[in-house]
Amino acid sequence: MKFLEKYTDLTYAILRIVAGAIFAFHGVQKLFGVLTEHQPSIGSQLWFGGVIELICGLLIVIGFQSRWAAFLASGTMAVAYIQFHWKFQFGPEFFPAINGGDAAILYCFVFLYIACLGSGIWSLDNSS
Repeated sequence: MKFLEKYTDLTYAILRIVAGAIFAFHGVQKLFGVLTEHQPSIGSQLWFGGVIELICGLLIVIGFQSRWAAFLASGTMAVAYIQFHWKFQFGPEFFPAINGGDAAILYCFVFLYIACLGSGIWSLDNSS
């Protein structure tokens, strides 16, 4: 599989941009009620989550202060998983496929990876 090695920087940039864009869209949904029936009230914990999703997602997409944005996004997703999906329940509810927390865990670790690696190519920071 060494033939794919030359695409590492490119695929990382695409991962960063796509993950950030999807994350930002979740923020748009929460803040502006786009394509959703539930819009959290201003100042609520879910509303602040939406603000973090939108701002951090956009920063990750453009590659500006990506380490900080991704670190905050990762922590936000850890809290989302623990508080809203897992809820400290044991038994079947512990598993992400059962409690619906698959995306939150995946976002948490993808953003942690971005926080460790930096913006990469196609970014305003262009840091490695």
